[in-house]
Amino acid sequence: MPKKVLIITYYWPPAGGIAVQRWVKFSKYLINYGWQPIIYTVSNGHYQLTDDSMLKDISKELVVIKRPIWEPYKLYQLFTKKEKTNLNPDEVKPDESVSLMNNISNWVRSNFFIPDARKFWIKPSINFLTTFLKENKVDAIVSTGPPHSAHLIALSLKKKSNLPWLADFRDPWTTMDYYQELLLTRWADQKHHRLEREVLKSADAITVVGRGMKEEFESKRGREVMVITNGFDEDDFHDNESLSINDFSLVHMGSFFGRINPVGLWLALAELKNESHPSISKLKIKLTGRISPAVVQSIKDNGLEEFLSISTFQPHDQAIRQMKNAAVLLLCVYEQNKFIVTGKIFEYLATNRPILYTGSKDGDAAQIILETMAGQVFTRDEVSEIKSYLIILFDQFQRGELKLNTNRSEKYSHRVLTKQLADVLNHISTS
Repeated sequence: MPKKVLIITYYWPPAGGIAVQRWVKFSKYLINYGWQPIIYTVSNGHYQLTDDSMLKDISKELVVIKRPIWEPYKLYQLFTKKEKTNLNPDEVKPDESVSLMNNISNWVRSNFFIPDARKFWIKPSINFLTTFLKENKVDAIVSTGPPHSAHLIALSLKKKSNLPWLADFRDPWTTMDYYQELLLTRWADQKHHRLEREVLKSADAITVVGRGMKEEFESKRGREVMVITNGFDEDDFHDNESLSINDFSLVHMGSFFGRINPVGLWLALAELKNESHPSISKLKIKLTGRISPAVVQSIKDNGLEEFLSISTFQPHDQAIRQMKNAAVLLLCVYEQNKFIVTGKIFEYLATNRPILYTGSKDGDAAQIILETMAGQVFTRDEVSEIKSYLIILFDQFQRGELKLNTNRSEKYSHRVLTKQLADVLNHISTS
């Protein structure tokens, strides 16, 4: 008989985006390694993105418990007068707030909704799951965040039941890039740090998605933290055939914030245009997702607007198809947050398309690209180096050879990563 693991996650289909994919895929393969997942999630979450294509990965036998949550979403929307399609109160970035009303609302969000806007999910979930665990045998608990409210639910259940608990962090807590820009009072900042420390020290195991988070959390926890990266599912790529690549298309998938704007890339392309390089006749710049006006303006300022096309969020299966049919995939990382590893990098790897990276060269994402020989890494201002690489890529494109000769990405398969997760669960449930 397989062991049972209760997985507490806010993000679950029909939610879309990277946040939901990690545990949908783990849940898909865990049964192969002797663990039967039980999903605990919300029935009425306010998801900025929805994606019904992820439902195909959920077995009909999988137990999914959905409970209602109250979120201050509509109050926030009324207060800031933002449209539903542009707002998720748990993902507000202060650098995108320009009005006094937004600043006030961000102050309220920062100091009254701790650890996040899903805090009102905590107490009802504890009450429900306390009863559930008394009536149903479970061998371990997993919480995944953000939102870090999920960890506080698990923390309370750990205290009540003493069940083995794995806390999984997809992003940092108090060192997330926008945390320092929150309008926190001293009291609120101290509370965040206290809750973070309690979760790190109370969980039987901590997993993170990258090396930098491992080092940070180990220094706070005083014990080992394990890295289980995000990954890709081979099944998603077997069903997506590539089309012939007719354009020298530079493709970026997902949110494109102003702070990751690859200014050196646009300058390099502008130089190629001014030199009438043949690559320009085939150039396409395709951006999919939420695109910062600063990025668009930078492209326009460099005379590249005619090559630009922007599309909204794509369902997961369509996004994979778009990635596979790119000439070059763009990965842009914020230099000051070099240890963040965005989930899309692993699906980039699975496409076998070359990656052009801009950001910190000693960051986790850069190391993954170099280790797998999937592309080249540059700082944002290395114009001549980026330009030279574009010329090399275009020459390969012209010869029909624009494909990675070596791809060392196998260890980032979700099948392999789920085995690592099962090993952690086996360890904490038997120790």
